[in-house]
Parts: sequence; structure tokens; C-alpha cells
Amino acid sequence: MVKIEPPQEDSVEYELIVFDPGFETWYTLQNSPARYRSQEYYEGWNQQYVSEWNYLATQPRRRSFFESIIGYEPGVDYGFELNHKLFYYFQYVEHVLRIPILPNGPSGVIY
Repeated sequence: MVKIEPPQEDSVEYELIVFDPGFETWYTLQNSPARYRSQEYYEGWNQQYVSEWNYLATQPRRRSFFESIIGYEPGVDYGFELNHKLFYYFQYVEHVLRIPILPNGPSGVIY
């Protein structure tokens, strides 16, 4: 499960909270500046992933994994770090946990 926390009153940063203990280790191994893409790249994919994730969360057969709605709003600047980490969380779900989200997701991402 994943959750995006809104900024505190005196903060302008959002926080991504992932409740899968294996993700952080996997993400650390994947997090290489040599593989970075633009924030716009991550935002575009994240909007598609969140839309599909939220749809799956409303489906009775799929709800066991996709149990929560992700509050990711288009037009909100979540920053590069959150977008990057959220994108890689979706990659983790699809390629490590082998739970499909987007049938035609991005290609060329190294795992």
C-alpha cells in the first residue's frame, strides 16, 4: 500500500509512505542518477498508473491488493523526488511483485 501525505502547514514538500518493507531496499538499488528521467516523464506515467490503480481499488475482485485510493492530483507539483519514487513503486509492484497495473507501461526501465 502507498500513501501520499500532504505538506505540513510550514512545509512545501509531500511525503510518499510505502507500507511494503521490501520496497525501500529494492528502490535504493534502483535509484541511480544515471537513469533519471525528467519530472514530466514521471508525472505523465504516475497519472496513468494512479488512474488505473484507483480504478482497480474499486473493483471487488482486485481490491485485496489495491485496497486504498492514491490521492495524486494532476497539476499539483509533488516534486521530482516524490514522482520518481512513486514511479518506481509502480515498477516494483509490476516487476518484482508481478502484479499488473498498466498493460502497456513504460519500456526500457532497468530493474
